Amino acid sequence: PMDYTKTIRAATAQISPVLFSCNGTTEKVLETIAKAAQSGVKLIVFPETFIPYYPYFSFVQPPVLMGKEHMRLYEEAVVVPGPVTDAVSRAARSYGMVVVLGVNERDGGSLYNTQLVFDADGTLVLKRRKITPTYHERMVWGQGDGAGLRVVETAVGRVGALACWEHYNPLARYALMTQQEQIHCGQFPGSMVG
Repeated sequence: PMDYTKTIRAATAQISPVLFSCNGTTEKVLETIAKAAQSGVKLIVFPETFIPYYPYFSFVQPPVLMGKEHMRLYEEAVVVPGPVTDAVSRAARSYGMVVVLGVNERDGGSLYNTQLVFDADGTLVLKRRKITPTYHERMVWGQGDGAGLRVVETAVGRVGALACWEHYNPLARYALMTQQEQIHCGQFPGSMVG
């Protein structure tokens, strides 16, 4: 049975990344976690592909011209596991906070729109990739799969996550609901907790 009486303090990070810098944006994430902890936050959600930054160039540049920007994003993208996940894991553990973080993940020569969920003990409990990048995003990210459509037990409850237009996929939402999701974290170029 689910405990609906438990109250937690949750926050969404409405901040901008440090454009073109994985290290700079990671530092902002760590500073934001520390600041949120001072207010008693136990769950924080960062925007979609926040580290190093959302590929806004794909909105404005035609595919034939975006190669340079795509390669710059690729070079700054996050490897999982790696230095970024290690740093966020330490922060989550240090502050006893569940962290939901969107990253551009670099793996096997491709980029993915990836959501990471760190439990309050610092454990990376979920790595999921956006199943189908939307519209222009298909020129940047590879397709994920359904393996990440999981709800995970965390210190704040049963957490699930989807990215942006995945919320229009009723079967993705249903998959999380059937696993007794208690807290839903939606990541967009801005974030939300529901």
